[in-house]
Amino acid sequence: MIDERAIVDAKASVADDVSIGPYSIIGPDVEIGAGTWVGPHVIIKGPCRIGQDNRIFQFSSIGEEPQDKKYNGEPTRLEIGDRNVIREYCTLNRGTAQGLGYTRVGNDNWIMAYVHVAHDCMVGDNTIFANNATLAGHVNIEDYAILGGACLIHQFCTIGTHSFIGMGSAIAKDVPPYLMVSGQPAQPHGLNAEGLRRRGFSPEAIKALRRAYKIVYRSGLTVTKALEQLAECKDAFAEVAAFAEFIAQSERGIVR
Repeated sequence: MIDERAIVDAKASVADDVSIGPYSIIGPDVEIGAGTWVGPHVIIKGPCRIGQDNRIFQFSSIGEEPQDKKYNGEPTRLEIGDRNVIREYCTLNRGTAQGLGYTRVGNDNWIMAYVHVAHDCMVGDNTIFANNATLAGHVNIEDYAILGGACLIHQFCTIGTHSFIGMGSAIAKDVPPYLMVSGQPAQPHGLNAEGLRRRGFSPEAIKALRRAYKIVYRSGLTVTKALEQLAECKDAFAEVAAFAEFIAQSERGIVR
């Protein structure tokens, strides 16, 4: 399963059924789980743990040193879960000692060509990154978020669950859950209603989220006053509670 032209360090731990293509290089302190396929010309450096049933396409650089001038060779790491697709020319860097110490990618993510995931980022499950989406350091991408092609996420931003980022957008503040945003700088463009319907959200929950969106984005209220109004209706729907909690906890402020 390992091409004779690949180089696999003796200190790497590779499951028996892992496939590694020609000219790929697997360094020490790399762990690759069962069922994972690594294409040709891939470089994977450690410390790095890759789970099961992933597909990593050619010319990707996985687990390289962080692009941070403060980095001084500390043994930080990259963690990748299961069933992810990582397409051509993607770069996923390790963490920094000043940050989390690790970069983490969850399960079932679809990461298209030329995507960059910088140091200390946290990527959840079931996300989609279109071509050239770029994360600066310390970014948090929550479950089911979709990033359009060539969008840019500023460091320390959080992209909420089930949100949709339009192509070419520049994100410099947090994006609350369930929203559609786009532009440079990004602005809100309503609820990601179609995405929510596809994922099985009830009509009642979507209606409640529409009301919550109008309170925050269409009422002319300050964020503080909007949260006070949301407090009156968030108990009825967990989705509204999550929306309100995200806004209340945002440290960078929200796209608005």
